Amino acid sequence: MSHSIAFTTPAGTPWTDRTVGELVAERPGRSRVFQSFQIDFCCQGARTLGEACQRVGVSPDSVIEQLEAEAATRETTGPNPAELSPTELVKHIVAIHHAYLRREFPRLRVMAEKVARVHGSHTPTLLEVWDVYQQLEAELLIHLEKEEQILFPAVTALDSGDSVDLPVDGPIACMMREHEDAGGALVRLRELTHGYQPPVDACNTYRALFAGLLDLETDLHRHIHLENSVLFPAAHALATRNSLAA
Repeated sequence: MSHSIAFTTPAGTPWTDRTVGELVAERPGRSRVFQSFQIDFCCQGARTLGEACQRVGVSPDSVIEQLEAEAATRETTGPNPAELSPTELVKHIVAIHHAYLRREFPRLRVMAEKVARVHGSHTPTLLEVWDVYQQLEAELLIHLEKEEQILFPAVTALDSGDSVDLPVDGPIACMMREHEDAGGALVRLRELTHGYQPPVDACNTYRALFAGLLDLETDLHRHIHLENSVLFPAAHALATRNSLAA
């Protein structure tokens, strides 16, 4: 069953008097905030923010603070991570990009399964979105572990001038092949979702899923760029330097 979101509140209406469904339809990224407070923004989207907060027993001020922070974080920029040392870049990738994936995967999995189950009978491409997403998540989780357990410690050791028992060329080549596989999955997800554009009558979970997949694509593109174009060449250079100094 499809749901249509109508924007009925006039400009200037207080946050607490706007419906949760309208807020998410206006900016799908807000779904993360509502999910963190266990506020139902789909089936119960007609409730005002004030009513929804009262129902789950949270302060509206706390939720509004997080909603405003969500908007602000998208506009902030920091130092260029490509200028970090290899050791610091490894830390950055793990803290920012690996953490992002581990945080987002459970959220996206629940939404992708729900959207496929509810809407897949009349929109079969959503069933393929679910299949492609499951494979992408499973492969990337293994990929992250291999980087953190094998390749990244070797890069950090090389950056400290230490010798490593395992040449880095093999693990780097493996990681790059897996990056290509992930990139192919992202391309397919974009094709299946028509550029992550939901139908006009899509429910909020449907909209939030597509917004989340778009964010996943954006983050993975940055993530893979930092590894393929910055970290891995630096690791090769370190391995060459250390072998010449030996």
